[in-house]
Amino acid sequence: MTDKTETALSSDVTEVRAQKLKLLREKIGDVYPAHFHRTTTNAELAKKYENLEADVVTEDAVTVAGRVYSSRNSGMFMDIHDAGGKIQIFSHKDTTPEEARDLLPLIDIGDIIGVTGIVRRTKRGELSINAQEITMLTKALLPMPEKWHGLSDVEQRYRKRHLDIMTNEDSKLRFQQRSKIVSGIRRFMEDDGFMEVETPMLHSVYGGATAEPFKTHHNTLKLDMFLRIAPELFLKRTLVSGLTDKVFEINRNFRNEGVSTRHNPEFTMMECYWAYADYEDIMDLVERLFAKLAMNIHGTTEFLFGETEISFKGPFKRVPMPDAVKEATGIDFLAMKTDEEARNAAKAAGFEVEKDATWGECLAFIFEEKVEGTLIQPSHVTHFPKDISPFAKEVPGEPRLVERFETYCNAWEIGNAFSELNDPEEQRKRMVEQLEQAHARGEKAKQLDEEFLDAIDQGMPPAGGLGIGVDRLIMLLTNAPSIRDIILFPARRNRND
Repeated sequence: MTDKTETALSSDVTEVRAQKLKLLREKIGDVYPAHFHRTTTNAELAKKYENLEADVVTEDAVTVAGRVYSSRNSGMFMDIHDAGGKIQIFSHKDTTPEEARDLLPLIDIGDIIGVTGIVRRTKRGELSINAQEITMLTKALLPMPEKWHGLSDVEQRYRKRHLDIMTNEDSKLRFQQRSKIVSGIRRFMEDDGFMEVETPMLHSVYGGATAEPFKTHHNTLKLDMFLRIAPELFLKRTLVSGLTDKVFEINRNFRNEGVSTRHNPEFTMMECYWAYADYEDIMDLVERLFAKLAMNIHGTTEFLFGETEISFKGPFKRVPMPDAVKEATGIDFLAMKTDEEARNAAKAAGFEVEKDATWGECLAFIFEEKVEGTLIQPSHVTHFPKDISPFAKEVPGEPRLVERFETYCNAWEIGNAFSELNDPEEQRKRMVEQLEQAHARGEKAKQLDEEFLDAIDQGMPPAGGLGIGVDRLIMLLTNAPSIRDIILFPARRNRND
């Protein structure tokens, strides 16, 4: 069938529905009433009558509402769905008044109706309602899609998420699970003594992570502003204030960078800071949180992602980055003294590193190339190079490394945590170095956050900090291959592209 034929058929169907809408207006008046009172949901009905035997008619009258998904025998049998499931509607001259039956020819698949009637179980075991009243609640002028397959349909699922959820039970379940996971994170953090706060989304100075920001302009303030790339610097100021010793935020970050199956320009993070704790305390928190979420969704800490069984049962594997690289490649970075020595070792092993790459950048690059892809089960990679970790405390006895870990699973980074730097002089030094590097890369808009540094000068307690990529965590827990499968309305290219 050609696109032109499909368009013509769709136009014909839409015209028929428009004619039915006209007839309904003449027959009943208001086809889109403002209110309809239902007494139960389909899920509640299924639970209440799960033990009702076949071929039994109750005396219970109920009122339900939902979208028509199927219609058989000229509307005598209809399945209507609400958010919790489906119920069969039976309309027959022996049980349904003529006024209600007269509406059946005007009801199409996709319409939303309300039904009052008597609960029964059919001889075939189908829970049903013998309709006594039928109320048109919404006439759908567009038909529901019938088939969802092929590349073009995948793209349509993201563009028209309402149709995706309407016709794809897996997609619907994922978004219900997403809500459960986010609320589960919030409950876990609150039960663990953390206080939730909200920090600005618009920043006059962007920071807290290395990323390209989205830029906007505030007309009244005559000020260029940036959508935040991380809430870190504001959350740390909350710790300085003494408002709470344990603070967290679940909200959006925005990064003007690439789009992939694991990246979206706006994404959800849970970021927290815990005074008088360090990165090892945070490792324990991550393991307890992940196990709790898996239990909430699957009833066990083990679940499938694709064909791989993932276990969120702690403790997770813990390995220092230099050890992981040495095991994978034989290169012992801790035995090296200079940046040049590290570059030469990397090149000798076949890795192409930048000509001015530092010791730590070489170590991190080879880790990404040779180790990251092997971390399938949850693992904490610790002891990151200080070169790439401007906000973490040094490892005692090894000033080139810091008390930082990233949690990996399915070869994805899921979490990033530090023993937070709170030495104001060292913090300023590292931020100045980071700023100089950004300017050298051409990021002329990046500035030093003097307000944050002023707060650190006031004194921030020692603390452990954590950021969790909520979207990737949800992908794992719901077996979603792409981040676009678990973001309701992901970023998309223009249709013409």
